[in-house]
Amino acid sequence: MANETVFTRYQGNPIITPDQVPGANTIFNSAVIEFGGAYVGVFRIDGLDVVSRLHLGRSRDSLKWEIDPEPLVIPSNDPDIGPQGTGYDPRITRIGDTYYITWCNDNHGPTIGVAETKDFRSFRFIENAFPPYNRNGVLFPRKIGGHYAMLHRPSDRGHTPFGDIFYCTSPDLVHWGRHRHVFGPRGGWQSLKVGAGPVPIETDEGWLMIYHGTRLTCSGYVYCAGAALLDLEKPWQVRYRTRRYLLAPTELYERLGDVPNVVFPVATLLDEKTGRLTLYYGCADTCVGVAYARLSDVIEFTKSNSF
Repeated sequence: MANETVFTRYQGNPIITPDQVPGANTIFNSAVIEFGGAYVGVFRIDGLDVVSRLHLGRSRDSLKWEIDPEPLVIPSNDPDIGPQGTGYDPRITRIGDTYYITWCNDNHGPTIGVAETKDFRSFRFIENAFPPYNRNGVLFPRKIGGHYAMLHRPSDRGHTPFGDIFYCTSPDLVHWGRHRHVFGPRGGWQSLKVGAGPVPIETDEGWLMIYHGTRLTCSGYVYCAGAALLDLEKPWQVRYRTRRYLLAPTELYERLGDVPNVVFPVATLLDEKTGRLTLYYGCADTCVGVAYARLSDVIEFTKSNSF
């Protein structure tokens, strides 16, 4: 199977651009999920002051979005922390009847903030999961071994010219430990750093984790998307990992922007009846794109193009 047949870009890309929200410089790397017979999202918007904030958005069809012009403010019961809302690259994970938002928060440097909601109207900040510096915190959609589980990437203050994916667990979403190395960079398109993308999808072949990989070229970083299948009960054990990328910046809106040559996968929607997988990804740190594939094709590609 040729890799260009795995994901097909939506012809109306990009589906979200900064001119849709007053005062937005860029909108990208944002999370969406099904909710209440429609769709809801938490969007990264960098304002004209180029500060990253979280905004709520809603959609009936998952493509046309109405995004709140005012930032999302997440209350905190801890007076030492205060309300939260700045930060970037959110993910949304449903566990039971609760929706958890994880994002790159600021606590004397980048860390992973964790908040919860049941209705996307009232929110509660839980805690910053890790000491700085850390990015790409992605919760699994069920407990593993009786504990909450998360993928994350230790980092630094800057643009992080390195990075491996780690797995860890928590009994309460506050105290995190038992960190296990999943994998790090490898040759080619993922030779500089890697990071977890959308919430992992549980399949018969293992947890499907779509991730981003980065390489350094003479003109800067290039971000692509790949996939791995992780063991269901020991997700730090990698069963398969793509040697070839699934999606790379080829379109103009992926090549030109505030940060050129970026495809950054953040969220998926899975149609259980048809097996169609919808991938939401940031384009050139400027706008949001969508691509489609069959889940079975992504799994087969991951297995047949593995290291």
